[in-house]
Amino acid sequence: MKFKILTLGCKVNQTESAGLGAVLRGMQFEEAATAADADILIVNSCAVTAESVRKTKQLLRSLKRKNPTAKRILTGCWPQAFPDDDFSETDFVTGTKNREAILEWISSQQNLPGKNIPTYQSGDVFSPLPCADTTRTRAFLKIQDGCNQFCSYCIIPFARGRVRSMPPERLQNEVRTLAEAGFREIVLTGINLGFFGTDTGQTLADAVELCAAQDGVLRVRLGSLEPERMDAETLRRFAECEKFCPQFHLSLQSGCDAVLKRMNRRYNTAQYRDLAAEIHKLFPNAALTTDVIVGFPGETEAQFDETCRFVQEIGFTKVHVFPYSPREGTKAAAFPDQIPQDIKLRRSAILTQIANELRISHLKRFVGKQLSVLVEGEKQQNAQRFYQGHTPDGTLVKIFPENAEKGLQNSAICVTIDTYEDDCLTGRLVSSC
Repeated sequence: MKFKILTLGCKVNQTESAGLGAVLRGMQFEEAATAADADILIVNSCAVTAESVRKTKQLLRSLKRKNPTAKRILTGCWPQAFPDDDFSETDFVTGTKNREAILEWISSQQNLPGKNIPTYQSGDVFSPLPCADTTRTRAFLKIQDGCNQFCSYCIIPFARGRVRSMPPERLQNEVRTLAEAGFREIVLTGINLGFFGTDTGQTLADAVELCAAQDGVLRVRLGSLEPERMDAETLRRFAECEKFCPQFHLSLQSGCDAVLKRMNRRYNTAQYRDLAAEIHKLFPNAALTTDVIVGFPGETEAQFDETCRFVQEIGFTKVHVFPYSPREGTKAAAFPDQIPQDIKLRRSAILTQIANELRISHLKRFVGKQLSVLVEGEKQQNAQRFYQGHTPDGTLVKIFPENAEKGLQNSAICVTIDTYEDDCLTGRLVSSC
């Protein structure tokens, strides 16, 4: 029997889908090349915006048309956050808490009820899935789940439950397994990664140090972080770890204190500014990236201008800009002074232009320099072969070797940067690092 998993949403969802696929392959199921070839179609959904749910529904309808005989399974954040929605386009539905139900339903030859969405309870523990795909250099390892913050615009605490962390002994075993499988970079991910260990007596710095201590691991990188969990002591410990990659995706959401307060964010711009300064002091070559929501209810033109100025002041290396989207079930959806869509789109375009200029400025500064790149794979462009990988700060680099070098996969090399294109750098191999 063949299966195909289709994933919407964040890196955590992608990591979980990879883990679920590994479990199914271990049960002797075969992964189909396309959805049309599958006997079982699993859709791992996102619920962060109403648009993400619309896309999930559209995908389910499309799958039904293209492969009407396949069994369709829905999982992920959408059914967990909205268990009473209409899931008639599916044969079986579960949420984020009990993915084992998928395996039970498949193994039972579909003789179980078509819906199993248990709610999160106080005291729930972290539920791991294996990391998958041993052909890659970078392993995305989910070590944390859940969120306790309840930002006024966000449905995720309802879709993921409270904070839960991978126990340190399990983390050690996972990292050892990944290193033995050939992975050279570990990317730690989570729904609210900075809160790792608040339920187990550990800290994120403990997790980084544990990963870095594993033989065979060359790099340790972090996923998205919240500013309120980063302090000077944590950053100091990161800085003392030679394998730590100085890439900080530090969510901002707004550069205006009044908007941050309405969002129920737990920091202000002064605290964020101080944190950014501390990062650049300890990591002179750090990349600082972020997310910003524009058009939040009540955001005035002056407040939007504050955000633009703050983004330019911090000098982010990359900014993901999102027009605010009302989310049923959140406080902000009922706030007065909702911003018209045309204004949100205009503001999004303005801030995106600022972000693009900052990104180009960041890439330009590398031209002519030598950078360390961990090679992740070989590709071809216009009949020309090249390798690609990332620098410690997370910048993608395409490497065009002058000779037919082989065996660069999974190795750290030095590259002379010649130019930049789109959202990456291009360069030539110098030597192994």
